[in-house]
Formats: sequence, C-alpha cells, structure tokens
Amino acid sequence: MLNEEKSLNFIEEIIEDDIQAGKHDGRVLTRFPPEPNGYLHIGHAKSICLNFGLATKYNGKTNLRFDDTNPVTEDTEYVESIKKDINWLGFEWAEELYTSDYFDQLYDFAVQLIQQDLAYVDDSSAEEIAAAKGTPTEPGVPTPNRSRSIEENLTLFQEMRDGKYKDGEKVLRAKIDLASPNMHMRDPLLYRIKHAHHHRTGDKWCIYPMYDFAHGQSDSIEKITHSVCTLEFIPHRPLYDWCIDKLAIFPSKQYEFARLNLTYTVMSKRKLLQLVNDKFVESWDDPRMPTISGLRRRGYTPASIRNFCERIGIAKRENMIDVSLLEFCIREDLNKSAWRRMAVLDPVKLVITNYPEGQVEELIGENNPEVEGGEGSRIVPFSREIWIEREDFMENAPKKFFRLGPGLTVRLKHAYIVECHDFVKDENGNITEIHCTYLPNSKSGEDTSGLKVKGTIHWVSVAHAKKAEIRLYDRLFNDENPAAAENFKESINPESLHIIKEAYIEPDLIHAEAGKGYQFIRKGYYTLDTLSTADHLVFNRTVTLKDSWAKEVKK
Repeated sequence: MLNEEKSLNFIEEIIEDDIQAGKHDGRVLTRFPPEPNGYLHIGHAKSICLNFGLATKYNGKTNLRFDDTNPVTEDTEYVESIKKDINWLGFEWAEELYTSDYFDQLYDFAVQLIQQDLAYVDDSSAEEIAAAKGTPTEPGVPTPNRSRSIEENLTLFQEMRDGKYKDGEKVLRAKIDLASPNMHMRDPLLYRIKHAHHHRTGDKWCIYPMYDFAHGQSDSIEKITHSVCTLEFIPHRPLYDWCIDKLAIFPSKQYEFARLNLTYTVMSKRKLLQLVNDKFVESWDDPRMPTISGLRRRGYTPASIRNFCERIGIAKRENMIDVSLLEFCIREDLNKSAWRRMAVLDPVKLVITNYPEGQVEELIGENNPEVEGGEGSRIVPFSREIWIEREDFMENAPKKFFRLGPGLTVRLKHAYIVECHDFVKDENGNITEIHCTYLPNSKSGEDTSGLKVKGTIHWVSVAHAKKAEIRLYDRLFNDENPAAAENFKESINPESLHIIKEAYIEPDLIHAEAGKGYQFIRKGYYTLDTLSTADHLVFNRTVTLKDSWAKEVKK
C-alpha cells in the first residue's frame, strides 16, 4: 500500500488493492472518452482531473478516446476544442484514439455474437421494441424476429452494412434476457443504421455501434485497466461485463463516481447548445457558460479548476456543489498570482487645485503585494487631474463614510492624502468635478505629515488614462437548480452581463495579456478578453473580490 497523508478515495483504494494483488502486472491505464458533439464543461473537468490524476499518481497513462459513434452530431471543431481544453488544464494523453478506429473490429465482434446466437437483426420499429421490453414490474416479450436463424441474421447484418436498408428499418440487438430486472439487459440495441457522413470515416459506414456496445469493447481493445464513469452508467455495467465475457476479450472493468452538479448552472450539452442557438449567450465560450473554454475566457486559471475538483473530491452519491466554492478557488488563486492595477469604472473628475499644473510624477506600484518581493513593480503616472469612482464621493456623507466629501480626507493609492473643499454640479444636479487640496509631505512611503486617514481610494491620471470596455459577468441563472425547472431558460438572470462602454484604466494595462489575471484594486479580478484589440480594449470580470451572493464558503 502506498503511504499517503491524505485519505484515499474509493477508486484509489480499488487501484491500490489491484496493484497489491499484481492485477494487470501493476499497470494502470485510464481513459477519457468524450463524444465530440459539443464543448467540454466544468463537469468534464472533474472527470479529466480524476482520470489523468489517477494515472499520474500510479505511474500509469491515460488515453484520450473520442467516442465518435454518432456522425449526425459530431464535428472536428469539437475534437480540436476538447484537445485544447485538456492541454490547457495541464494534462497530456498517452494516445489520441477514436472509437471509429475500431469500427472494423467492433463489426467483427458483432458478427461473433451473431455466430454464438447472442445477437439478432430486428425489423421492429423503435416504438414496437420499447413496448415489447415490458415494464420494470412486467417482463418483456420477444418480437417476431428474435427467433431468426444465425445464418439469416448474418446475411441481414451484412446487408445492413452494405446499405440495403433505410435509417431505422433494422437494428442489431443482443439476445440476453427479456425478464431481467435491469431494463438495459432486455435485448439492448448494438447497432443502428445511419446514412450520414462521418467526420473521419467519410461514407464508408452506414451502420454505427451504440455507445453501450462500443464502450466496453473499445476499453478492452486498448487494455484499459480502470474504466471510470459517472453514476448514471451503473445500470449499463452488466451489459459492459456481458459483452466482454461473451466475446472472451481483455477484462476491462467499469467503476462509477458521482458526477458534478453545480448550483446556478446547467451542464447538459443539449441545454447548453440551446443557450447558444437561441442567442441567450454569444457562443460556447461565452464567459457566462460553464464550458472550460468559457471559464478560460472569463479568466479562470487551470490551477483554480484543478483545485476545485480536488476539493469536491470523488464520491459514490450525487450531491449539489455550491458554485461559491468554484468562485472561492479562483479568488484564492488570483489573490496570489494576479497583478494589481487601477481602473475607474464609473468616473468623475477630481482636480487637485494646489498641485502644479503640467507636473507629472512617476509613482511606483507593486505588481502583487501578496507575494514576497511584490513580483516587481510598475510606474503609475500622477498628475493634477485624476479620475476617481463616483461612489467614492458623497455630498452629504454619513458619519462612517471614510472616503471623500466636503471637508473629508482620504489617501490616494500610491500617492498623497487629499482633502475635499469644493465640487461642481451640472444643471441636472449631477456632480461633474471634485476639488481637493493635497499634502505634499504625505506621499506614500515618504509620509511625514503625521496625519492618519481611514480611507484609501484608487484613481487614474486623466492625462494618461486609457479607455476600455468592461464586461461585468454574473451567474447566468437566478434559480439555484435551473436544470430541475420545467423550462430552464425562464430562470436566466437578465443581469448576467452588464457592459461599461467607457471606463478608464492605468496606462500599463495596454500591455495586458488574455488569460492573465489582474486585480482591479477594490473592484474585482479581470482578464483581457480574447477578442480585445489595441484600438478597443475589453476586460472581462472573472469574479468579484467577495462573494456578492453572500454565501459563506467553507474551506
């Protein structure tokens, strides 16, 4: 047994028992088998981290195998996006494989079952087959085709392959047990006819194996030692074992764990596709989507997602994970890695009336004060006129308002202490300009004024500020469990995106990189959008500084 300080999850216990017993010569080979019919989401990230993590821990390997058995819904776009997501998360696969690699072998396996009188061609419609399967309390009844001879079934199956029949006209079924308490064992479908162009095999095939048939045999062909699936595949495991047993091939074994259910989120590819097609979001990588590409564009880091998957652990029972934990993980990571910058999202001008006109100071700001050494520093230009947040000034400030108002003092981040003595309003009563004086001997790091102030606010020099569009993203749904709603789209949060067309950012941010996290001081964590240009800077809010939904996160 390997010595670990951390307790093992149940799959690790199984693997360690297998290693001790000398099973598979101590070899560990897992696989991640996505269907290329959409983009991966955070639920897939849990499976990726588990499969690749197990292989890493036990000096094994993981295959990436695309389950491309449905040509109608699959596309090379999805294949490429899946590979990109896995690499971005920090994992490398041993072999890139496709179920379509095994179409000839799978066909031969089906023929073998027919020859053993364990499979037959059925002409019944889908409705007739479903009705003949019975109910959980009543056994099924054989369709007229169940008694066909081996020779006839071999001929019909060959004709299915040759394209003699239309879609849905015939199927190949396993001959198992119509009275089984497990409905999946009541003569399940093994092959169906689909006259559709396949993204890899072209028009070579017009029959395609069902997932339940292709899955176990593909695992066996690759000699997968531990095939890890989510709990909904528990009823499918007997068929997985039955096919491997009857074909007498390598005995891969299936193990199930609880999939990820996340609050305020839907994770069905079908529902996510609806959001894209119905224009509730702009694309699969919309930063409000739970897709890995959406999270990446929003500013989530690979480390934060891996940490999240590790924290939620591997369980045998379904549970609902609060999305606040995911947000906590990205805050924790960005607090250590994000460079600090100043950005004013709702600007009002502040004029320092006693500061020399035309004078510019080059102040110094640390990139990240949370890290020893600050990860270097940058120059922050300071001048007589600056932008501050409108909310940082109140004409009639309450007693515990420690920002600006008539007669109030505050420190400007990295700069000086200022005191407000006047302000200007327009004809509508809106404050357009704030007038302050500064204390020349109060400069940060060199302060000899002796004055203590309780508030510090951020700012940007008017003369040096750059304009940017800021996109404030929030949760896409108001309902804690939108997937359970009759119409999940009715619970979409209309405030999930607020766009600020003209904010002001400090000049150093023109060098910002997409995918790198920045903390806009006092405002939250942001990243440059992938579609941003030098002429139109766009920043996406990754997450607020604190949980704005006021839910306590337990570490």
